[in-house]
Amino acid sequence: MNETPARASRPPRGIYLLPNLLTTAALFAGFYAIVAAMQGRFVEAAVAVFVAAVLDGLDGRIARLTGTQSAFGVQYDSLADMVSFGMAPALVMYAWALSGLRELGPTFGKLGWSVAFLYAACAALRLARFNTQAGVADKRYFQGLASPAAAGFLMAFVWTVEELGWAGDQVVWVAVALTVIASLLMVSRIRYLSFKALPMGERVPFVWVLLLVGLFVLIAVDPPRILLLIASFYLLSGPAMTLWGLQRARQQRGSGEAAP
Repeated sequence: MNETPARASRPPRGIYLLPNLLTTAALFAGFYAIVAAMQGRFVEAAVAVFVAAVLDGLDGRIARLTGTQSAFGVQYDSLADMVSFGMAPALVMYAWALSGLRELGPTFGKLGWSVAFLYAACAALRLARFNTQAGVADKRYFQGLASPAAAGFLMAFVWTVEELGWAGDQVVWVAVALTVIASLLMVSRIRYLSFKALPMGERVPFVWVLLLVGLFVLIAVDPPRILLLIASFYLLSGPAMTLWGLQRARQQRGSGEAAP
């Protein structure tokens, strides 16, 4: 008689297949990006990271829609993100451009791998902070640039430069600057829209659907440049919103002090 409640209180064994299968696919895409970069196939590496980002966006949403969320899935997704959006972009950037600093001397060579490590470390810190704030943070915003967005920005830059016929060592200092900027934005306190909760609610005007279709058409016409444009706009949107908020708060304080 006393065995039934004990059995009912035990956590179910096993894991949910579909969301964790998508997470595994995202992990595979990140791993493939590293392998492709080691073989000098940088466009394939960049595309693989974008594939990982799409799969990463799907696994959590499917888990919520199907009611298959689990603590295991959350931890597995975080570890996969570290590979796909932390280690993979860092190693791709190093193999593509940052390793070229070795030609300038041993000190510059150390700078190259240090910048790559900075990105990987900031991605790990960003993911750890996100996990600890998951239950208390405002779902409308991310605190700091999300690691998939940072990875997408750098990989779109790699893809665009490769499509233009340039080598990574020709833009090495630009690569250094962009990698450092993306790294610091990930661990900053700047807020970015998460798009998890739309400002106008769940329902949107029909024109938004047309704009989304137009965006997909533009991406299909010229994927690297359009993705770089979108990623750059999103990267700048956080600092722009922060500056606008500070300006608005300053004006409100000024009007409050001027009031009798």
